[in-house]
Amino acid sequence: MANVKVLLVDDHKIVRDGIKLMLETQVGIDVVAEANNGAEAIEQLKDTLIDIVIMDINMPEMDGITATKEIKNTYPDVKVLALTMSNDDLHIRQMIQAGASGYIMKSAGRNELKDAINSIMNGKHYFSDEATYSIMMDLVKGKGKPTSPDSVHITDRELEILELIVQEFTNHEIAEKLFISSRTVDAHRRNLLQKTGARNTAGLVKYAFQHNIIAPPQN
Repeated sequence: MANVKVLLVDDHKIVRDGIKLMLETQVGIDVVAEANNGAEAIEQLKDTLIDIVIMDINMPEMDGITATKEIKNTYPDVKVLALTMSNDDLHIRQMIQAGASGYIMKSAGRNELKDAINSIMNGKHYFSDEATYSIMMDLVKGKGKPTSPDSVHITDRELEILELIVQEFTNHEIAEKLFISSRTVDAHRRNLLQKTGARNTAGLVKYAFQHNIIAPPQN
């Protein structure tokens, strides 16, 4: 049986080197390519036969969520294992929705990493944190997509952010108003786009008005 061919994608070389070092000792697994971001990963797939991509989520140029969507659309047989620094439920949900077969923490050890790769290559899903296992399985079974506009669940925080987006506040301004980071605002914005199926902010505002989530401004 041929060795599993791995593509490592992370914008920190030290992280890639650490994972590579762990995998070098594993029988049946070969790291055959590396990339700094999602865009580079897609380029690597054009020229290199890959079985599984170990994909960081937060990266410059193209993040792991966007890259995973493109990879699964173009190379549906290629598996993706999300790599995350913390148990960020929002980003993990988005990675599963994008087509990842699971996720693993960057703090994981050699054996867990091997187990994750083997599980995914055997057609299973692998979730590093038991606390979110049931949530992830629901998303996988339902593909994480709402069946109708009524089934879209928008949290109170997302609603707060949506209202400010409609009022044309920037991410930085929203962050200041809600005492959260701009990165958190951006994560909520992307989650809203994912949930509603909107392609951009204008589509998000249109969705909010059409589904009476927020009342249009009165002239």
